Amino acid sequence: MAEAASLSSLSAKKPFSRGLVQIFTGEGKGKTSAALGTVLRALGHGLRVCIIAFMKGGVPSGEWVILAKLPDVKIARFGLRTFTRPAKVKPEEKEQAKQALAAAREAVLSGDYDLVVLDEVNVAVAWKLIELDEVIRLIKDKPHKVELILTGRQADARLVELADQVTECVKIKHPYDKGIMARPGIDY
Repeated sequence: MAEAASLSSLSAKKPFSRGLVQIFTGEGKGKTSAALGTVLRALGHGLRVCIIAFMKGGVPSGEWVILAKLPDVKIARFGLRTFTRPAKVKPEEKEQAKQALAAAREAVLSGDYDLVVLDEVNVAVAWKLIELDEVIRLIKDKPHKVELILTGRQADARLVELADQVTECVKIKHPYDKGIMARPGIDY
């Protein structure tokens, strides 16, 4: 019973005095998972969260299903129902990424959220779906108390320089290398 009482006391919002910029990048698995772990922690403390997913418009994932059922979290997914190919970016994919960035700007500047996650934004920049300068401007315009997380491979060096915390997920070994495809409930 004592543990339940202490856990329920976490629900009172304890705002932080300064929101930071975090990046989860690298070739290894776990970037989105790390960001969503932070989301769960924030929700446990009564913080308000917005997740903007770039390039994941139609990709089914268990995390979106369960997070959408929780209070104080908004999820906006952008992208087509197919995977983006960096060498063959379609105009519609660029338009979806542009809409995602506009939604991100609105969320960050709205005052409605304590934590905003831009999932796969690094890839969207690397593949030229959106302009790096626009993401830099968003970081610089971020209100002082908003925490901002950027995920995705290939984080640009200028974004890394602006960030307060950067974590690189390194691939040592991956089941895909043995032909084991992504598994529902574990990988998505």
